Amino acid sequence: MELKLDSKAILEKEFKTGMRGYKQEDVDLFLDEVIQDYETFKKEIARLQEENERLKLAANSTPQRSTVPTPQPTNFDILQRISNLERQVFGSKLSED
Repeated sequence: MELKLDSKAILEKEFKTGMRGYKQEDVDLFLDEVIQDYETFKKEIARLQEENERLKLAANSTPQRSTVPTPQPTNFDILQRISNLERQVFGSKLSED
């Protein structure tokens, strides 16, 4: 999308004056460019809105996967848990043997 005008160009645009004011032809040509830019903006906005809706529908129709993997316990973790459970269940009987 290539725009011919930006806000600075519009603000700084100067029209040549004739006997009765601005030359109508210059004003008309400038306004034609403004209209073309507005049409370009309207088309781009419509395209982006359609794309946004399409992406929303696609996001809602596909199941969401968790991006954070669940940590898997290591053998050391499992052995530590078993040891803690044994201590709780058997208490001081383990240290007597």
